[in-house]
Amino acid sequence: MVGGRARSAAPRQLADNPDAWPHANLAGHPAAAVVQDIAATLAGILADRRLSLRGLAARSGVNRQAIADLLAGRSWPDVATIALLEADLGVRLWPVTAPTGNRGKSLGAG
Repeated sequence: MVGGRARSAAPRQLADNPDAWPHANLAGHPAAAVVQDIAATLAGILADRRLSLRGLAARSGVNRQAIADLLAGRSWPDVATIALLEADLGVRLWPVTAPTGNRGKSLGAG
């Protein structure tokens, strides 16, 4: 499996404090940090647009539970899921720069 043993645990379980998801420290887990960044961005968009999971699922064609699992850090979303959500919402969910695992900081920032 791509990602090796690190993907046997859910992204949020790799955090120092899983209960802090989607703002947890994921230093040393760059893939989980990307999922966390996507989840935080998506959660913000849903709140700003007052869009429900059901509404987004119906519009995007992505299963409601898949969206819920992404938001909660329980799953590793696939490229197709992210592409469908981005296309429907008209925004980029994938981070422009790779997260460091500490929300709000990017590689090369400093």
